[in-house]
Amino acid sequence: MFYFDPLYMLFVGPALLLALWAQSKVSSAYETYARVRAANGLTGAEVARQMLRQAGIDDVRVEPIGGRLTDHYDPRSKVVRLSEGVFYGSTVAAQGIAAHEVGHAIQHATGYVWLGLRNAIIPVTQFGSQLAFPLFFLGLIMQLDPLVNLGILLFSLAVLFQVITLPVEFNASGRALATLAGGGYLRGEEMRGARAVLQAAALTYVAAMVMAVMQLLYLLALRGRRD
Repeated sequence: MFYFDPLYMLFVGPALLLALWAQSKVSSAYETYARVRAANGLTGAEVARQMLRQAGIDDVRVEPIGGRLTDHYDPRSKVVRLSEGVFYGSTVAAQGIAAHEVGHAIQHATGYVWLGLRNAIIPVTQFGSQLAFPLFFLGLIMQLDPLVNLGILLFSLAVLFQVITLPVEFNASGRALATLAGGGYLRGEEMRGARAVLQAAALTYVAAMVMAVMQLLYLLALRGRRD
């Protein structure tokens, strides 16, 4: 029901526009550099495996996964999963994205604090994000302040997750770009392309964080308006 509240659009509307713009930037950068073949001829999977070996990590697998831009590192299974366009592609975009996901695997192997903290709160934030709005609005309807406050607390954990995600993602991209350049994988215009893809992807995490913060502010404004 809050989607039709003018107050909601006042808080969340700008964040939604930012999210749409960030998504368009990712799609544009990916489409551009997914058509640029890297001079080294390596696929994303080959780059990922080489980078893992260079980092001394021998217990992480690299596997393909369906979908577009579904790439991720699974710390529980120790698997770098690359979308088929990245796994099999020999493009600048494929190598940049593969290197980014290996960056997460290296974070995991080296005990990167922010990654460990993010992984630790994932179960709580998943649970909290599902219940936060129902509890909050049920509390408003029934005029039960404890439910309202619990909803806000649970959603605050989801906001915390988005905030913690930023250093994790920026650090993984930094590691990726440093390795791609230092290891001689990409040079010159190729490096600029990989950087453009990863910077565009980083914008989506910034947008998600802004969206979460604005939604939290909206909940606090609703509680204040009721008071």
